[in-house]
Amino acid sequence: MKTKYKEIFKPLTIKNMTLKNRIMMPPMGTNFGKENGEISAEHITYYEQRAKGGTGLIMLENISINSPEGSNGTTQLRMDKDSYLPMLFKLTETMHKYDTCIGVQLNHAGASAMSKRINMQPVSSSNIPSKEGGEIPRPLKKDEIYRIVKQFGEAAKRAQIAGFDCVEIHAGHSYLISQFLSPLYNKRTDEFGGSAENRARFAKLVIEEVRKQVGPQYPIFVRVSADEFMNGGNTLEDTLELISYFEEYVDAFDVSAGLNGSIQFQIDANYLKDGWRSYLARAVKEKYNKPCVATGNFRDPKVVNETLLKGDCDIVGIGRGLIADPEWVNKVEFGHEDLLRKCISCNIGCAGNRIGINRPIRCTINPSVVEGEVYKSRKIDKDCNVVVIGGGTSGLEAACTASELGCTTFVLEKNDHLGGLSTEISKMPSKKRLGDFPEYLINRANSLKNLYVLYNTEGKINIIKNLKPDIIVNATGSTPLLPPINGLAENVDKPNSSVYSITGLIDKLDNFPDNVVEKKIVVVGGGAVGLDVVEHFAPKGANVSVIEMMSQIGADLDPVSKNDIYTIMKENKVKQMINTRLIEVKNDRFIVLLDNEITEIPFDYGFVCLGMKSEPSNLNDIRNFYDDVNDVEIINIGDSKRARRIIDGTGEGRNIISTLEKRGFLKI
Repeated sequence: MKTKYKEIFKPLTIKNMTLKNRIMMPPMGTNFGKENGEISAEHITYYEQRAKGGTGLIMLENISINSPEGSNGTTQLRMDKDSYLPMLFKLTETMHKYDTCIGVQLNHAGASAMSKRINMQPVSSSNIPSKEGGEIPRPLKKDEIYRIVKQFGEAAKRAQIAGFDCVEIHAGHSYLISQFLSPLYNKRTDEFGGSAENRARFAKLVIEEVRKQVGPQYPIFVRVSADEFMNGGNTLEDTLELISYFEEYVDAFDVSAGLNGSIQFQIDANYLKDGWRSYLARAVKEKYNKPCVATGNFRDPKVVNETLLKGDCDIVGIGRGLIADPEWVNKVEFGHEDLLRKCISCNIGCAGNRIGINRPIRCTINPSVVEGEVYKSRKIDKDCNVVVIGGGTSGLEAACTASELGCTTFVLEKNDHLGGLSTEISKMPSKKRLGDFPEYLINRANSLKNLYVLYNTEGKINIIKNLKPDIIVNATGSTPLLPPINGLAENVDKPNSSVYSITGLIDKLDNFPDNVVEKKIVVVGGGAVGLDVVEHFAPKGANVSVIEMMSQIGADLDPVSKNDIYTIMKENKVKQMINTRLIEVKNDRFIVLLDNEITEIPFDYGFVCLGMKSEPSNLNDIRNFYDDVNDVEIINIGDSKRARRIIDGTGEGRNIISTLEKRGFLKI
């Protein structure tokens, strides 16, 4: 079946580069690089999966044109020496096998560098940190500015030699060029500061030098934060003026948004609609009549096609969506839209890993980010029956993986539907996108002829034994954690009580009034679950308070979600009560210990969100029954093992491959 999305698959020529379709993978750091800044074999495999999956243009993650001074990551790639060319050529050669064009984003981090990584004070246009609480940088001298200009040009020439089809100059997102363009950072009084023309001077010099080095027919992209979404920062109108000073040297604009202080608009928060910022690309395109890339939570091929058809942009950038599903383009082209593994914009495995804690990127919904679905080429050597108890996300991942490897697989689901807690949480409007993951897993399960789902069926011994299992997977999930606090059990989720758990809220979501203005809402628990409740009610005008026993609210959140929820709390005047312990629950108030004083906090609606606890259900009975049966393997995965995040359960579901190897059903 050939695609119905014709606009996506129209070729596009920019100078001497022709794209086979309009989908670009924009630059996203990975932490896959080697310590010396060289690209790794893991890198090449990772990008190859996206090329093999049909992507028209891959823009390699930002690469340092001057290290260590300009480096922004723990293992950032480098383009400041000829010694990096051989492996970069191997990368471009590999991409071209799939008729995929590849570019590279050239960057200097400026004040976004960290002294503990680069062993020197970061540099910038002025002495303004790139984010609140960040390090104070040293203002660049004029001769240093011109040195960096030259280094951008030299890096671009290396990119051309290495076989890249284009280069992109990063002029956004709080990196060095952005730090000259933005009045938030640039406080200079010389010819590089003050007026828009002066603030654009550095960018103009860089792009001029790059053009001089690569020649007239080599495509140059420039990424801009078209709207910085910060008070005192550049608006769209400001950026349109700034562009006027260097647009003559640019062939295409990659139109992004946001700075470090508004990162939720740069790495989009999960509630932002597909293509929400395509209007920014349209504005740049209309003013300068040059090809533009639009990014911003694009997941749905219908929205991508419509955005192109409307002329908002010429290329659509799908970033995290291609981390989640390297085959996005091929699935759309050949009619497998129902099997798209759509990114849920959780920012946990990608931004959370890389920016938050310096790990290599992973993905909540894709347990094989680097190697792709090569596991499907393996098949079991002998018959194997797998029984999965629980049809949530971890259980479905295990069931689908086992089935794809040839196992006869049964899923026992106690409800009349699949999806588990993810399906329930996605009923909250701000969490709607989360529902795409269980929907994908259900479609994937339905496509497998050797996978059978038994609804309204609990994991009872008599049912399991009749299925003659070789492997039993317990994936029964979790329930809200309700500690032995006075009055909690008596009031939570009870009739005539105004106290709810997260599941109680979801079950009665339609019962809450649309108008909650001035209603007192108190949330106990400042972790991810409690903050979901805050996110739901605070923008509606409710008087919201958060009670947290620890010294920080949202301590375990990824940087994007944390910045977003803190912005929401600030804008909506959410009262934050840290170092505060719940000691008693009544149906209209919480009794807490604050500063060694007992305090009553009344509410119209109270929510106790202290996390989740594992619910292993009949696991002990199953283990006891099969205790003397050596040829039956029993594993416990996901939240039923320990209440954690979806990413952990998804990985454990895929790890059924290891169990099959251990039991001799798959050759290692």
